[in-house]
Amino acid sequence: MSTEDVWEREKGFWLNGPEFCETHMIADAQMVFPDPVGILKGGEILDGLRAAPRWDAVEMEDTAELTVGDTLVLAYRATGTRQAGHPYVALCSSTYVFRDPAWKLVSHQQTPVA
Repeated sequence: MSTEDVWEREKGFWLNGPEFCETHMIADAQMVFPDPVGILKGGEILDGLRAAPRWDAVEMEDTAELTVGDTLVLAYRATGTRQAGHPYVALCSSTYVFRDPAWKLVSHQQTPVA
């Protein structure tokens, strides 16, 4: 799987539901969101996704990636939009590990941009 495909998968985490996420992350993945959500682990991530509205679109800019062995780190500025509400802008980082035959999400973190 190319890193271009991983960027498409990363978009999928923003736009798709819990079934997509469960398929493409390790079982004990961790995600860090601004309060009040905070730190989510494993099944808490999927529960959170079931309770939250999905994004209609996401733009990723200022992208960077680093591969070290079977680990891939993505970093980017995201702008997420929904029909109702203002755009959400955050600096994001995601870490993937290669589990043949695909990259699986291990960790995701968001820092909102004021």
